[in-house]
Amino acid sequence: MMEQLRVLTAERIRAFHKEMYQPKNLCLIIVGEVDHTDLLSVLDKFEDTILDVIPSPNAPFQRPWVESTPTPPLQASVIDTVEFPEEDESFGEIEIRFLGPDCNDRVQSAALNVALLYLAGSSAALLENVLVEKEHVATAVYYMTDERPRTEIRFTLTSVATESLHDVERRFFEVLRGAMQEQIDMKYMRECIQRHRRNWKFATENSASSFADYVVNSFLFGDKNGSRLLDVATLQEYEELESWHDNQWRGFIKQYMADAPHISVLGVPSAKLAAKLKADEEARIEERKRQLGKKGLKELADKLSKAKAENDKPIPREILAKIQVPDTDSIHFVHTTTAKSGHALKGGRPNNKVQQLIDLDGMDSPMFIHFENINSNFVQFSLVISTQGVPVELLPLLSVYTETFFSLPIDRNGERVSFEQVIVDLERDTVGYTMDGSPGNSEMLAITFQVELEKYETAISYLKELTWNSIFDPERLIAVTTRLFSDVPDAKRSGSGMVGGVRYMVQYAPESIVRARSTLVRAKYLKRISKLLAKDPESVVQRMELIRKALFQPENLRILVIGDLERLPNPVSSWKPYIEGLDMSKPLLPLVKQSERLSDAGKAPGQLTYIVPMPTIDTSHVNASANGLNCYDHPKLPALMVAIAYMNAVEGPLWVAVRGTGLAYGASFRHNVETCLIHFNIYRSPNGFKAFEAAKKIVDDHLSGVAVLDPMMSLEGAISTIVAGFANEQATYILSAQESYIRQVIRNLPPDYKEALLKKVRAVTIDQLKESLREMVFPVFTPGSSDIVVTCEYRVLEERIKTGFESLGFKPEVQPLKYFEDDYGLQLDDEEEDEDEDDEDGGLDSDTGSDEDEE
Repeated sequence: MMEQLRVLTAERIRAFHKEMYQPKNLCLIIVGEVDHTDLLSVLDKFEDTILDVIPSPNAPFQRPWVESTPTPPLQASVIDTVEFPEEDESFGEIEIRFLGPDCNDRVQSAALNVALLYLAGSSAALLENVLVEKEHVATAVYYMTDERPRTEIRFTLTSVATESLHDVERRFFEVLRGAMQEQIDMKYMRECIQRHRRNWKFATENSASSFADYVVNSFLFGDKNGSRLLDVATLQEYEELESWHDNQWRGFIKQYMADAPHISVLGVPSAKLAAKLKADEEARIEERKRQLGKKGLKELADKLSKAKAENDKPIPREILAKIQVPDTDSIHFVHTTTAKSGHALKGGRPNNKVQQLIDLDGMDSPMFIHFENINSNFVQFSLVISTQGVPVELLPLLSVYTETFFSLPIDRNGERVSFEQVIVDLERDTVGYTMDGSPGNSEMLAITFQVELEKYETAISYLKELTWNSIFDPERLIAVTTRLFSDVPDAKRSGSGMVGGVRYMVQYAPESIVRARSTLVRAKYLKRISKLLAKDPESVVQRMELIRKALFQPENLRILVIGDLERLPNPVSSWKPYIEGLDMSKPLLPLVKQSERLSDAGKAPGQLTYIVPMPTIDTSHVNASANGLNCYDHPKLPALMVAIAYMNAVEGPLWVAVRGTGLAYGASFRHNVETCLIHFNIYRSPNGFKAFEAAKKIVDDHLSGVAVLDPMMSLEGAISTIVAGFANEQATYILSAQESYIRQVIRNLPPDYKEALLKKVRAVTIDQLKESLREMVFPVFTPGSSDIVVTCEYRVLEERIKTGFESLGFKPEVQPLKYFEDDYGLQLDDEEEDEDEDDEDGGLDSDTGSDEDEE
């Protein structure tokens, strides 16, 4: 890629843009509330300005993919081995691709989606069940489809033992072809058809992109008259699939997957390649310097400076002034109606029709239930759980508990039901189900179901079974723990993820479940749990029972229900069976604040600067964090929001100073009221320190007056960004309902909080913006005020970045990822434990990066 980029010319790029970026090859998709007359007027004016710079509208044009030479079909299967740089050589990856049916054939496309669901849609599905759950040769079998004239089918097998890559690829096809020699489970296949139809209907209600994606694919590959768009008017293809018999399904799967030519790529980790790439790059740079000499280098530097100056010319103010910024009052936010039951009424009883319906069904309910009424064919409910009662030493085991919650055998009326049957039952009666962090508070857990309205009581009964009747079968615990632990090396390969991972370890207290469930805890803790399961499985079962008992105390539980409450049967009384036998007399525990789960370093940043070398990346990532504001009604919050929105703007100060100069792919500020921290993140930088230094300078220039703040340019754009952010947070009815719950229950804010905040945002002045930059943003760059975590390439960048931060007064400490791992006190009576861990990690800096979610 880099070699090709080095010979790519600006002229070639311009020619491509001129050829491809023209109305004949453009589809404009707008999803949302639109003034059609105004939109068409704007488009007409825009088109008038480009007619003299685009190819003639009447000139012939060959549609890419559709009218160009088609990709020839595969004649034979190919297995290729590709090395990737990685010090830890224990696990690789397999990717298998096929060419599927014509993407414009709606029945064949639907059949493909259903067949993939049947083969790998869950732990009970064929490939997942055999390869992951039973044989443990991979941690997951993912599938994807990519729209092409012939749909591309992709399977990915993750965290496969390197020495077994060829065997596992072969086993994939043995399992697939073997299953096609036997009869299809038609009962399960029909359930997959119904499930996919439900999921599609749910997606169209709850994602603005569902129809947009369909339009994109129709434009790219369908008839120019748009006839393919009519396919979404009905769901007739699923009715046709329900008439398919066993031979049709087996024939379809054989044609496009089991017996089809394919390409398999085996990704092999290589420490030798990691070293070679670094050495080759160093040699290339030195050879280039030698070829150019001092004179050539100076000429290129001058050429680069001129190009930067040209690129950094500000957009003329009069051009931007022509763009009308709509009044924020013209944006209509999605609103939902709140109702409450039980302990939730202590926050006040809403006065509306929906509340009256709730009162009729459950005046005496002791449960805390918060309802949000929306127009929907589905209902989503979450059991929100406080984790305060879980002993600290057991918190890392929550990773296993949440992962196994839906995939354990259960005791149903005295009979043991296998975990596969549990999953099949859940898939038959639900749209989706998860157990993960709670909306609005990452220090709580939430068990969430999405179901059709008539399945509300059924889902609650499943929840009760899963809560109390699941069986902590050691075999299942071993399978899940093995899978989670095998995912760790892959997770530790991400530079951006490990910036977050290290930050969690140093800025969060051991009591935090964000920290306890993070990759750098799993790396050590799950290894020891795996050994404990082999030696003494009953002790792990006892730990899981303790977690269950600690979590599901009534004082820990709150319920959020989102749905059409006028059509939902028994919205309150359906919960009575769930609480039978529970002591509901204790008061609810207060919600824990995320700021309370910070470490001393997280509460008072300014003492830590860590540089973490990683052999799996060739760039660097940075997180710097300093103290921010600690409440949502703080008088300085509006100005801080505007300051951050201004700095983060596309083509704004950070963009020009960092991305525009090639110092990083991305850079942005973020403020988290829950943790009282302001973060500055740099993503994929060739030198994280230089990007940090450039960002520091641009903030300083705004404070010193070198960079002038234009009221129109600075404030209007920033305010529009904030409004757009608010709108995106409640883009659908379910998102709006969740926001309402978070606002009222988690944050204890009034219903009109955002509208009131927007008025304050509109009133922010330039002086207030600069004051916010000075008091809260600039400390992110200041030694003694900011904690910094850097992940970087470990041969060249490590020393450069360390020296750079030292020059600013920071005291960087270079440490491998292993330094930050934590076992939460879980020690085994095994004298070889530490030695084994060191050996298996592959030496020095094999600790590498992962995708940790920001809190």
